[in-house]
Amino acid sequence: MSVVGFDVGFQNSYIAVARGGGIETVTNEFTDRCTPAVVSFGPKNRTIGNAAKNQLITNAKNTVFSFKRLHGRSFQDPIIQSERANLPYELVPMQDDRVGAKVMYMDEEHQFSIEQVSAMLLTKMKEVAEANLQKKVLDCVISIPSFFTDAERRSVLDAAQIAGLNCLKLMNDTTAVALNYGIYKQDLPPPEEKPKNVVFVDMGHSAFQVSVCAFNKGKLKMLATAFDPYLGGRDFDQRLVEHFCAEFKSRYKLDVKSRVRALLRLQQECEKLKKLMSSNSTDIPLNIECFMDDKDVSGKMNRAQFEELCADLIERVTVPLVAVMEQAQLQLADITAVEIVGGATRIPAVKVKIAKFFGKEVSTTLNADEAVARGCALQCAILSPAFKVREFSITDVMPFPVSLSWSSEADEPKGCHEVFCKNHASPFSKVITFYRKSPFVLEAFYSDPASLPYPEAKIGEFSVQNVSPQEDGERSKVKVKVRVNANGIVSVCSAAMLHKVKAEDHKANTIEDMLEEGNSQDGVDDLDGQDKTHEKKDGDTLPSVDTENQPTPQSPPIDGENSHSNPESNLELNTHHPPDAKKPKMKVMHVGLPIEAKLTHQLGKDHLNLFTEQEGKMIMQDKLEKERNNAKNALEENVYYFRHKLEGPYQMYLTSEDQGKFTELLTLTENWLYDEGDDQEKQVYLDKLAEIQKLGLPVQERYQEAEWRPKLFEEIKSKLQTYMKITEEFKNGDEHYTHIDAQDMEKVTRCVKDTQEWVANASNAQDRLRLDQDPAVRSSEIRGKLQELENVCELVVNKPKPRVESPAEESMQTEGVNYKKAEDVAVEEEVGLQNGEKSTTGMDLD
Repeated sequence: MSVVGFDVGFQNSYIAVARGGGIETVTNEFTDRCTPAVVSFGPKNRTIGNAAKNQLITNAKNTVFSFKRLHGRSFQDPIIQSERANLPYELVPMQDDRVGAKVMYMDEEHQFSIEQVSAMLLTKMKEVAEANLQKKVLDCVISIPSFFTDAERRSVLDAAQIAGLNCLKLMNDTTAVALNYGIYKQDLPPPEEKPKNVVFVDMGHSAFQVSVCAFNKGKLKMLATAFDPYLGGRDFDQRLVEHFCAEFKSRYKLDVKSRVRALLRLQQECEKLKKLMSSNSTDIPLNIECFMDDKDVSGKMNRAQFEELCADLIERVTVPLVAVMEQAQLQLADITAVEIVGGATRIPAVKVKIAKFFGKEVSTTLNADEAVARGCALQCAILSPAFKVREFSITDVMPFPVSLSWSSEADEPKGCHEVFCKNHASPFSKVITFYRKSPFVLEAFYSDPASLPYPEAKIGEFSVQNVSPQEDGERSKVKVKVRVNANGIVSVCSAAMLHKVKAEDHKANTIEDMLEEGNSQDGVDDLDGQDKTHEKKDGDTLPSVDTENQPTPQSPPIDGENSHSNPESNLELNTHHPPDAKKPKMKVMHVGLPIEAKLTHQLGKDHLNLFTEQEGKMIMQDKLEKERNNAKNALEENVYYFRHKLEGPYQMYLTSEDQGKFTELLTLTENWLYDEGDDQEKQVYLDKLAEIQKLGLPVQERYQEAEWRPKLFEEIKSKLQTYMKITEEFKNGDEHYTHIDAQDMEKVTRCVKDTQEWVANASNAQDRLRLDQDPAVRSSEIRGKLQELENVCELVVNKPKPRVESPAEESMQTEGVNYKKAEDVAVEEEVGLQNGEKSTTGMDLD
């Protein structure tokens, strides 16, 4: 089972895997640890990662990048319109008003959704992981920004499904960093002591995230999170781009923004310049050759000028820092350490600003680029049964408050209640009880749209169906379970109606039997018999939260509230009975209710299946194109290889006539390759390759045989000389061979003689042939004959001598004493003592 963590970044992506030795960040086919988040489309196939980035300037309109921010958004989204102005490729509305990218692929116009494009990148990352692990990759954990909303998170999950991945969890970036930091720490305080508070600051290419985390031994709890989704490394790059655009317009009269290629080149150079200024405070030159209209341009910038240019961006760094400390309700003295990750935190001014705010030096113990991927791999290892990982509890937080509203009966106002507040623990479940006679609709939405980096506050609608009144006409009690899962996605996951029935004396069914009969898969257990709003954290049983007599401005009376304050309330508890009426014995049955969900920007199953099918076809097309290119490259390689060899060592191993034919074939093939053979089917290249190898391989074989044959003849002749010498010594009565039988030695003599004759005949036959003729004897035959000689002779000449006993040993055997080696006796004595026997001296060791 694979254990993989994917850090899918705005600009670059990283892949970490768990092996027996720990967590490792793997490299791609370019031996690069980072894979650019770029997908390029061509007339024959797609290229993804490093190869796609290389086409960014030459194939700008069909190369998709910077698409992470486009997840789960409609085409009319302000963010989409803002990004659209800065992208060389075209963004278009899809059929369901979702945003997509229009490109030319396979010489046809295609529109791909952002989920499809992300799936392509994930497919590439999956292939890289499989190449390193040498096994299939299915389970994974994928990182996302902590400020992603429900729609964006579901969009990433859809992309993973299209790529054929089973995403075990979507993990917030800073949570992954915190896990990577805390799981290896040995100095964390015990659970009963005050936790160690650490701030994690992550500034990547497009966003700035800050989290405060409390650590105890084996436990990680996020206290608060804050962010600026519009502050990152690319904003600093853009300031440099704007500066040099203005400078080049005044100095060289060049309008850089009018040419896409020129603008992309300038962006790349400005990014390099920014990185150089992070390590050098002197003037750094910027030179671009043939920039526009065959003009070379140049400029320069130093760190002080850069910081002045980006002064307002640097000031914005403190805003999330202030917010996260206020939300966590901590003082600066409560912070133990400040860890920074992300490429943009390498900017000295940003680092200084963070250190100044907290009044302490920032820590860089974590790898700024790979920390998130490593944390995701650790989380995947924790979730996977294939690895045994130290127990470590992780509690995340909700980035935005979530409320629930519902339709009401009659003319009552619409009900509303905040279910999860900001920085509420996650994952978490809550059960809310309603009183209804008919089906009703719940709407989940974000309570504070102003703080939301997303234009739509609505999460979705959940229709609770099959609700019916009790037999006596009273409203039924309906328990609804609202949950935020491990992926940070909010949903109404189940609902159950408590149905009262009269208990018949003759009926044998117990309450438990009836519950089992009535429950369906969607049913939930009755968490508490009292009328309360119940809260239960996953894995822990917490006391019920009683909301009785505590109404809030936006919260309606939850069950248990004073029923007299609102007699007609839909959540009213009816307690009226006739004065002296005999209460019949009742049984309660839980009936599971179906829930129909209508989520904002949810990708339909039909679209999901279609996109998955299309991805499979594109993967197959990429594979076929790769095989076709490999066949073409093999043909070209053989042309140059044999041409070079024919002019050198192979020249003597074919006739002048054959050499002329072969040279002509190579020339014709080369000309064909660079003309009509530039774009042919795979089989055509294989057929051409077979023609070349038909003439070339025999020549190659003759050359190799001529190189190997003399060495093998020398080796077998040397062996023959050795064995002949041994037979002569045996005949002369040498004491080293007196133990060998004469019949066995006769076998050696015959084998040596036969081999000598074979070698002589083979050498004579080969000597009569020219070099351009096929060999009379091949090296494989000589190796076989050598092996046969060794098998016969070595068995005889290396026969061991019989053991000769000394006179003392013979005397001991005559007297009936068993002779044993000293070590054998010692072993026996030791075994006897271990079994509790007495020592040979008669002393009782006990």
